[in-house]
Amino acid sequence: MIPAVKLSPAAFSVTNQRSKSALVPSVSILNMKGKSVSGMNYYACLSIMSLIILAPFAIAMEGPQMWAAGWQKALADVGPNVLWWIGAQSVFYHLYNQVSYMSLDQISPLTFSIGNTMKRISVIVSSIIIFRTPVRPVNALGAAIAIFGTFLYSQAKQ
Repeated sequence: MIPAVKLSPAAFSVTNQRSKSALVPSVSILNMKGKSVSGMNYYACLSIMSLIILAPFAIAMEGPQMWAAGWQKALADVGPNVLWWIGAQSVFYHLYNQVSYMSLDQISPLTFSIGNTMKRISVIVSSIIIFRTPVRPVNALGAAIAIFGTFLYSQAKQ
């Protein structure tokens, strides 16, 4: 079994904000009248620009010493297959994003958002079941509200 990787708060914040903010301009750019920017072209440009813009900040904030220490810790925790796991994670993350942007070409942004919410709920519920994570009542209430809202949207759309 592979141990969980612990991200620094700064790395988590940057990754989380990049993921959340990527679809907001995507929807408006993909819906521009008279322009032909496909979801895949936009995803490719966004990925390249993100690398160019964020890589210097990551190096400056964490420095080579922290990267070397992180690499040594990854080798100690995961073992010699760490490169295989990094490569596999990278491929699956890329494919996930590629399918997301391809979907934006085919469905409305609201439908995509609802589907994404349901995907997150299913991931949370399945991980609670698989890992036997205790759930606080407020978390269960939030999940129930999200599921109920999705149900209401599907009923209203019919």
